[in-house]
Amino acid sequence: MLIREKKLWILLVLLLAFGLLLGACGKDKEEPDKSEDQTEKAEKETDEQEEAVEEQTGPTAGGTIVGAMYSAPAGMFNPIFYEEAYEANILSFTHEGLVAQNESLEFIPSLAKSWETNDDQTSITFTLEEGVTWHDGEPFTAEDVVFTYQAMSDPDYVKAGGIRTAYVHPLKGYEAYNAGETEDFEGVVADDDHTVTFHFEEPNINPLYYASFPIIPKHIFGDMTVVEMAEAPESLDAGKVIGTGPFQYTEAIEREQYVLTKHEAYWQGTPYLDKIVWRVIAQSVMTGLLESGEIDFIADPNGIAPADFESVQALDHITIIEQADFGYQLLGFKHHHRTTEDVESGELNPDNWVPNEKVSNPKVRQALAYAINREGLVDGLLYGRGQPIDSPIAVQFWAYDDEAAIHYDFDQEKAKDMLDELGYVDQDDDGFREDPDGEEWVLNMHYPTGNELREKSAPLIQQMLEEVGVKVNLHQPKEMTAYVEGLTDDNSDWDLYLLGWSLGSSDPDPTGLWGVDAPYNFSRWNNPESTELLKKALKAPEAFEQDFRKEVYAEWQHVFSEDLPALLLYAQNSLWAYHNKLQNVDPLPFTMYENSHLWWVKEE
Repeated sequence: MLIREKKLWILLVLLLAFGLLLGACGKDKEEPDKSEDQTEKAEKETDEQEEAVEEQTGPTAGGTIVGAMYSAPAGMFNPIFYEEAYEANILSFTHEGLVAQNESLEFIPSLAKSWETNDDQTSITFTLEEGVTWHDGEPFTAEDVVFTYQAMSDPDYVKAGGIRTAYVHPLKGYEAYNAGETEDFEGVVADDDHTVTFHFEEPNINPLYYASFPIIPKHIFGDMTVVEMAEAPESLDAGKVIGTGPFQYTEAIEREQYVLTKHEAYWQGTPYLDKIVWRVIAQSVMTGLLESGEIDFIADPNGIAPADFESVQALDHITIIEQADFGYQLLGFKHHHRTTEDVESGELNPDNWVPNEKVSNPKVRQALAYAINREGLVDGLLYGRGQPIDSPIAVQFWAYDDEAAIHYDFDQEKAKDMLDELGYVDQDDDGFREDPDGEEWVLNMHYPTGNELREKSAPLIQQMLEEVGVKVNLHQPKEMTAYVEGLTDDNSDWDLYLLGWSLGSSDPDPTGLWGVDAPYNFSRWNNPESTELLKKALKAPEAFEQDFRKEVYAEWQHVFSEDLPALLLYAQNSLWAYHNKLQNVDPLPFTMYENSHLWWVKEE
């Protein structure tokens, strides 16, 4: 019975009893009028009954909920090494940083309860929460914070597969430590067990961003080299992964199911739920399972399919959250490839990169951009639940500037004219263009499995490019794990690639994805003007003014859209959905997984 129905029944019973009392009093005219007293008594009894009902239906401990994702995690569950959103679906519940964010994207306390910067903004000191324990019961201390950032600064970090260097580049002494010139790590220092200070090489405009990375336990990894950490069971295996979060990763059937169990001693209070189970499910059947109750929520990385939106919206027992996504899908252009030697050694040195002559001319990339009907992709695949964008900065950020970027509106005639002028013409009448030297010009295009929209986009983009005479060799899709390996190793036959990015919500700075030495810069884009602007946007004291940064990022967005390391296809709306039995869901603009320790299951 619903709460409101119980309240109505209680009220009717009390009113009936109250009516009988009034009737009895009416027969005895000698009795004083007690209607006011009886009313107060009835109201008091009603309030007490309602409070009792509310107490019975409030948060209750116990229960398991099931979430669905359409691709299996690659298998890395150490925050300093993970690469993709499927792994993040686990880590969002298991690990935490010193600070978090609220609905206004402001930084708020998490493992750190307070902080203070020095006068010249070159250091920030955090006071940590006391009584926080890791999943294995060991205490969380400032030494864990130091260890996390020291590991990401290690000379072998990138070689071991690490890609989060953007968080440590500004730290004091980073370059010398990373080069192996000193063993003294100055960037993060433990002042005592519950106080830690971040030191920066220069005044830092956004120290909370750099201090926001999830922390890993020193007592688990402290005796390992960074290379050993990446291969350790404590980074890979269920039951071995240790964090401070509300849930621990405890069980797995690889590529099928991943189980999170509540952390009884969680520092913000024992979670109500016993377990959260992730199932790997084909996107085509997700909504059917949501309707039948076999799964309870669908969220990151892409939520419910846009084609299913109206049918899910019609379900009374399902709540939908729709908002602009912090991310985008792209068609990437491989500007350069790494050498075999650099791939084998883990070196990421732009000086050694080899230009990819097939797409090295920016005018060629611009012509290909005009050939692609992005509005058509949004209308046909997203059912209008999204928009084409031209800037790789999330539209929610103050730095996004739609006017600064070049807009590549669908115009295949313009694409043909541009290619003709550049000397890419069909010389042998086979319907496809040769390069200016008369050689066969074939672009190799790769894409991963899992995301239905991306899988459907690939042949459509191939068709659009071939309509303007560009021959595209569309390779068979690969699972995300193998696909990312190919992207990272820069196999020499890659020219075009499809990928989606879920952006960080803490700052609009795009250096982590598009900086020249960023591991995530899969296009191997090396543009000196871009590099200079990205540095300028972070350099104090001018960068303390948001208007200054906005102006610099506007310039950078123009450079990006002109040089085109990637054509941004669209930003899809986030379409998250969950069963109404799941209570206390309080989503943020960038995630549904907020305060999961407060989630609880209401009996149906």
